[in-house]
Amino acid sequence: MEGLDTSKINYEIAKEFIAQIIYRLDESTRMVTTSFDQLEEGDIWKRYNESSNTIGNLMLHLCGNITQYAIASLDNKEDKRERDKEFEATAGVSKEALLVKLKDTVEEAKKILVNCSVSELMRKREVQGFILSGIGIAIHVTEHYSYHTGQIAFWTKQLKDKDLGFYNGMNLNAKNE
Repeated sequence: MEGLDTSKINYEIAKEFIAQIIYRLDESTRMVTTSFDQLEEGDIWKRYNESSNTIGNLMLHLCGNITQYAIASLDNKEDKRERDKEFEATAGVSKEALLVKLKDTVEEAKKILVNCSVSELMRKREVQGFILSGIGIAIHVTEHYSYHTGQIAFWTKQLKDKDLGFYNGMNLNAKNE
C-alpha cells in the first residue's frame, strides 16, 4: 500500500458516512413532520394504554436522546439529560413547540456530526452506560430516531386511519441497476 494517503481515504470514508447519517436523520424528520401535519393538538398527548407512550413523550424522548448522544457526547458538553421526565410528561408542550424542538435538536446534532474529525469518530467514550465510538453514536442516534419515527407514524395512522404517503411519487418497485 505504498504511496496511499490513508488519512485522505479515512477522511473521505468519514465524510461519506456522515453524509449518509444526515440523509437518514433528514428522512426521519420529514416523516415526523408529515405525521404531525395529520395530527390535531389533542392527539399529541393521547395514550393508548398505561403501558404506551404518547407522541409527545416520544418527541421529548427523541430530543433527550439526540442531545445526550450526539450533542453532549460528540461535542464534549455536559450531559444534563433527565430521561425519566421525558416519559412522565402528560401535557404542557404544544404540537408546534415539540416539532420545533425536535427540528432544532436534529439540526444542532447535524452541525456537530459534519464537524467531527476522523479521530473523534473513532474515539471511544461512555454514553448512558454504553462504550461507543463516535461512529457508534452516529449509528445509534440514527437508528433510534428511525425506530421512534416508525412508532409516531404508526400511532398517527391508528388515530387518522390514512396512509401518510411518505413515498408518494416514487416507484418503490424499481429494480436495482
